[in-house]
Amino acid sequence: MCLSVPSKVVEIHDDASITVDTLGVRRRVSSHLMAEPLALGDFVLIHIGFVMNKIDEKDAQLSLDLYQEIVEKMQMESM
Repeated sequence: MCLSVPSKVVEIHDDASITVDTLGVRRRVSSHLMAEPLALGDFVLIHIGFVMNKIDEKDAQLSLDLYQEIVEKMQMESM
């Protein structure tokens, strides 16, 4: 089972790669598999270094809020 955290496009490069921000961590990934163009600020889902699809900002934010809630609960349980 894979878990894909929404990532925000923060840079677009000439070689069909992009830099994304995933919960504060930036990394460069390939957008070669995407049929539609990506723009700065788009949210995407990534699998093994490739953008698999673009997602709606509202859906991305709902997922990010849920991940943050999970992290906070896990931190509280470990205290």
